[in-house]
Amino acid sequence: MAKATDTRVGARNAGRNDPRSALRRRDRGKDDAWVAAFLRRAAYGFLATVGKEGQPFLNSNLFVFDDSGGGRRIYLHTHRTGRTRDNLEAAEKVAFSAVAIGRLLPAPEALEFSVEYAGVAAFGRGCVVEDPEEARTALQMLLDKYAPHLKPGVDYRPTTDEELRRTAVYRIDIETWSGKQKEVEEGFPGAFSFEFPPVPFPKRGTGSH
Repeated sequence: MAKATDTRVGARNAGRNDPRSALRRRDRGKDDAWVAAFLRRAAYGFLATVGKEGQPFLNSNLFVFDDSGGGRRIYLHTHRTGRTRDNLEAAEKVAFSAVAIGRLLPAPEALEFSVEYAGVAAFGRGCVVEDPEEARTALQMLLDKYAPHLKPGVDYRPTTDEELRRTAVYRIDIETWSGKQKEVEEGFPGAFSFEFPPVPFPKRGTGSH
């Protein structure tokens, strides 16, 4: 007898069976394939760690998602010293988030104003990558993601051993994750886009500091 398809709301949500990633709004949850696709496209993310004295710390950074060879990993890098490295050496548990914002959605009542959004939250273990070849590969994956039109050995010199020693590469081994999205119809009454601050901030030539 064929197994009946589970038609409950959120039945295919990524991370639905783990309390770290289970969603309250199951109707907005997304499946594993959506989460992986979003992480491949997201421009930046936020790594959450905790220091020795329990102080939470956020590092916003470029990153690359890798699920080749089984498993799910996120790589990012920073300077060899700093709070991110200190925190990861003190405790391995981390959280990671990547988000995107769409249109603002007005409503007749202030409390009902809303926004279109998409995002991923991932939970797992973080570590400093000690293997030089893994670190080199991760750095190249970052370059391939953000500068796919430029080729190593053609447009720039690949990372050298000396340069590897001057940076730190981190790996997040994802144990569970969730994806969530809110979207409304294109003709939603009064929907408008938020004007994000320019980079550099303020705009060049304004004379402000």
